[in-house]
Amino acid sequence: MSKEAVDAVRVGIEDALNVFESLSVEEWGRPSGCTGWRVQDVAAHMGSNFKETADPSPPPPEPLPPMPAERLMDLLVEPRRDWTPEQVLTELRTYAPRLVATLDAMQEPPLATSPLTVADLGTYEMQRLADAYAFDLYCHLRVDVLAPHGPIERDIPPADDLRIRPAVGWMLAGLPQMQGDAFAFVDRSIGLRLDGPGGGEWLISPAEGDRIAVEASTAANDVAAVIRSSADAFVMWGTKRSDWRESTELDGDLNLASRFLDTLNIV
Repeated sequence: MSKEAVDAVRVGIEDALNVFESLSVEEWGRPSGCTGWRVQDVAAHMGSNFKETADPSPPPPEPLPPMPAERLMDLLVEPRRDWTPEQVLTELRTYAPRLVATLDAMQEPPLATSPLTVADLGTYEMQRLADAYAFDLYCHLRVDVLAPHGPIERDIPPADDLRIRPAVGWMLAGLPQMQGDAFAFVDRSIGLRLDGPGGGEWLISPAEGDRIAVEASTAANDVAAVIRSSADAFVMWGTKRSDWRESTELDGDLNLASRFLDTLNIV
């Protein structure tokens, strides 16, 4: 999955630059679908992350206290809020190819399987950072920037399997870790079926330590409930950008499925 994710990052960057390079000054300043960020701030978030992965800044003299990943992202965007759109684009253009090269190198041993802790989001094999970037690009561009959820009307290539599958893969990899024991109430297995590009079938089951486990599976036996949706809609409701009730179908134990969906909030 992760090598495929590097290709997804490559085309996701191309899609993003095609949109950002076409924006008017007024469009740069519009509020995005990401609360508190303008379209320009979303682009600055991408560029700052690219830079910090490919060319990390020296650590501060005093270590930062532990904080959520979303707050760390805000800290990178804040000093860029007064930048011009051209400065934001320059950072994106400069570090995009360096990011791709860095992620590509992470697909080879020994880096590929080395542990990488991502703030409060969990610990993953380093090769999966490409999946995280594929998700970030897909979600911020196609949900937060572009209509109908975002403020910008532009035509870009459709959400094909290459672009969305690694994004879904990151969401499902993070599901057992990102919310700790919030799913302790899940005492029976739940089936997740996503249709369209990036789709598939997964089994969400109780695991040790009040956690859950997620595995690709077509097994329909002994599940208490089944959740059906498109993969594209999953990016929306799985990140709480939309209400799951708008785009899912439930079978089986509706109380268990509803509680799971109300609790779910992937970053």
